[in-house]
Amino acid sequence: MENAFYILSLLLILANILPFIPHQHWIFRVFDFVCIQLLALQFPLLLIGFVFIENQNLLFWTVQSFLAILTVYNSYLLIPFTPMYRIRREKSIENNSELISVLSVNVYQFNHEFQRLIDLIHEIKPDIILTMESNKDWEEALSVLDKEYPNYQKVALENTYGMHFYSKLKTTRIQIHYFVADDLPSLEIDLETHNKTIFTLFCVHPAPPSPTEEKTSKERDGELLSIAKKVRKLNNPVIVTGDFNNVAWARSSVLFRKTSKLIDPRIGRGFVSTFHARYKLLRFPIDLFFHSTDIFIEEFKTLRPIGSDHLPLYCSFVINFKSSSQQQLVEELEKDEMAVVNEMIEKAREVESNRPEIAHDDK
Repeated sequence: MENAFYILSLLLILANILPFIPHQHWIFRVFDFVCIQLLALQFPLLLIGFVFIENQNLLFWTVQSFLAILTVYNSYLLIPFTPMYRIRREKSIENNSELISVLSVNVYQFNHEFQRLIDLIHEIKPDIILTMESNKDWEEALSVLDKEYPNYQKVALENTYGMHFYSKLKTTRIQIHYFVADDLPSLEIDLETHNKTIFTLFCVHPAPPSPTEEKTSKERDGELLSIAKKVRKLNNPVIVTGDFNNVAWARSSVLFRKTSKLIDPRIGRGFVSTFHARYKLLRFPIDLFFHSTDIFIEEFKTLRPIGSDHLPLYCSFVINFKSSSQQQLVEELEKDEMAVVNEMIEKAREVESNRPEIAHDDK
């Protein structure tokens, strides 16, 4: 019993300490993702130690101290992303407000259950659809949406980083960006509501740090922070959504939030975890959504599975320029943090991708 307790405790302590090391190699960044699971294991283990371990020597108290500190730290990190974190949110839907809905989903390129997503779209009727990992097969299957969603941008790739955008709303500008790599597209789209309000939507899907993808988080972090700097200069209402391959409490996500001056709707609402769709106990939020202070979220949730390893993410919102109640939720960069952001972007541009080369027309 004691040996099992100490082995499990040391493994959990190591997994929790690695993310504190400011290195972008995947082995240090991957444990950012499982903070919820670490907390769910640490707290019971802490209690088990006090109840069942009789030989409470120096090693015992050292291990228990680490478990207690890390339990408190993880709780501090995660509580803002739960309903326990109370923040003041004003309902901003007025009689003339226009409710806009967005469906964002990583379809999983090798998932061929196309009809499940099409049926879901016909059921919830979102104004905007974003798909990620969508290749030519997905493009052909989703062509049934072209008439209902006449404004679209299709970037079909076979490297799991294809992206398709469909909208019922008028689009006044669509730009494909390749911020840090020639095979990782991001979309920047200006849309016009029926009330003639212009807002900007960024669609993102950077590569994750992992032993099978990118060895470091440099590309991911550089991509996201490049978008954050671009958002920072805009005056329009802004939304950034997609598969970030990052969790909201990770350091690079916090830097993204501060640099862009956008709000994370998960704060005070819940984790709204999207991956892995098949394993509830190993699920965490990597499909993220950020918005400017003039956008007010009405509904924010995951939807039923569509055969992918990601759950679809659904959001409905209104735009209100009159209310300033959300300004309190904007976080500012601390001293020297912009220098860190710029350095991370430069490092990303120096990375040689492990993915096979592909051809595209627009850079």
